[in-house]
This record gives sequence, C-alpha cells and structure tokens, in this order.
Amino acid sequence: MKQNIKKLDIPTKRGTVLDGVLFAAEKTDTVLIAITGIHGNFYSNPFYYNIGDTMNAAGMDFIYAQTNDAFGQIETYNIKTGQKEIIGSWNEDFGYTDEDIEGYLDFAKGAGYKHIILAGHSLGANKVIYYLSRHHDTRVERFVLLSPANIGYLTSDVTEREKDIIREQVERGDGNKMLPFPLLGWINCIGSTAYQWVFDNMLDNVHVEKDRDFSSAEKITHTGALVIGTYDNFTYGDPAGFLRNINEHIPTARENKLIFLERTGHTYQQKEQELADKLCSLIEGWRTEAERKECNGVQ
Repeated sequence: MKQNIKKLDIPTKRGTVLDGVLFAAEKTDTVLIAITGIHGNFYSNPFYYNIGDTMNAAGMDFIYAQTNDAFGQIETYNIKTGQKEIIGSWNEDFGYTDEDIEGYLDFAKGAGYKHIILAGHSLGANKVIYYLSRHHDTRVERFVLLSPANIGYLTSDVTEREKDIIREQVERGDGNKMLPFPLLGWINCIGSTAYQWVFDNMLDNVHVEKDRDFSSAEKITHTGALVIGTYDNFTYGDPAGFLRNINEHIPTARENKLIFLERTGHTYQQKEQELADKLCSLIEGWRTEAERKECNGVQ
C-alpha cells in the first residue's frame, strides 16, 4: 500500500489556519479525523502514527487534526488579515470549537470522502461531544470518543487563591495578559483562557457522577464508539464506570460500542498498536455495514 503523509492547512471562518496532517492511502473513500486534545501532539501522543500507518495499510485515510491547543504555542497565519498569528494552549478560546471542527469536515467533504468518522482524544473528545450536540451533521457517519477529559478532575487542584487571581485579572480588564502561574501546574496561559477552564468551561460535558450536567451528550444523535484505557488516571479510579456513565447519557447508547484497553492509561502507552488495530477493525466494520445498507436501499 502506497502511503503519503501530507501537511494540511485548514482555514477557519475567523481566518486562522490550523495545521493538520493527512496520512493518505493510494485510493480510498474513508477517512478518520482525530481532533487533538491539549498538548495532544505527535510528540506526547505517538499513537497517532500507529493509527495512520495501520489505517493506510487497510486502504483508509487518517487526519491528525490539530486545533488551537495541540502545543503551548503554534505559529500560523490568518488568511483574512494576512498576518502571522501565534495560537496554542496559551490563548485558546473554546468558543472556536465549532468552526475548528467544521474546518476539517469541510476539507474532508471537499476531498470527496464518502465515509467520514469524527474522533477526538482527551479534550478533543469533549470538543466532538460539544460539536455533535449542536450540529447533527450528516457529513459525519460515526464518532469515536477516545479517553474524554474529566475536566472536574483536571481543575480540582486549582487553589482558591489561584481562582481569585484569575477572577481578579479578568475583572480588571487584563484577560489578555499571562497568568503569574501555570494553570493546573503546566499550562502557561492568559487570564481569559484560565477563566474558561475554571469558571465557564462549555467543554465540561463528561463526568464520573451520574447526576452532573450531561446536556451535551444527551443531544447527540450519531452513533459510534467510546474508548478508554483501564489505567486512565483522570477518572477517580474507575475508567470503565466513567465511560459507561458517558454512554448512558447518549441517546444512541445501545448502538454504541465500548472499547476498554487493558493495562494502559490516558495516552495508551505500550498499547498504541492495539488501539490502532481496534480502530481500524471498527471502521472497516462500519464501512462494510454502510455499504451493505446502501446496496439494500436503506438510508
């Protein structure tokens, strides 16, 4: 199988160009788009290479879809202003989630793919949930949620003093200035980004607790799969229960597949190829099912 790896420049409605990578098979009608999480780049999440290579070997394409926060800082440009821009986890605005995902879907549709699977890892999974809850997008055939981010767990270590500093900085009009400390201990970001994380996070849409806000998940009409490692340490010790709880709030729960990767964590260390094999088998099955329905005249 001939493979090509191509850099993608994905324009958004606001003009910012996102960097993606296409793992292209020789000829295919199927693509998996994987929305990255915070700092979820090739260096910290090498499993993306396994997925791309494995899918290409099976005659399918894979898009590694960076959004605003795959790195701390990303140098790009704006096609509307013609100016250079620096985006990243340091100044992310979650309000751009819809148009970032739409940028990749627009590319995939324009490229002529017949079967488009929308995936997201970690915070990228939360973004996919948010997008699909608001857009019952017929271009998307299925979804895959890879280790959704439990934001309540991630922000639980933010101290009351740190919350006060964030709030005070935004209230006095300095939201575009850097915080005097790294948020969560590792995100160097501006005040307004930190404020979204801690106080007004529209991506805080999955939880361990059953009675929390699952309003986004409850609006999803697509079917798909949810994946997690049984050592995922963002789930208060119960990764399987966390994943099942999310799925129970999705209207298509009975049709969705749950995949548990044994003895690995949030980024699938030592199980990268197992993840890739399972995803490839899953998508091949979906594609076969879709083609069978088409042959039988089922919409």
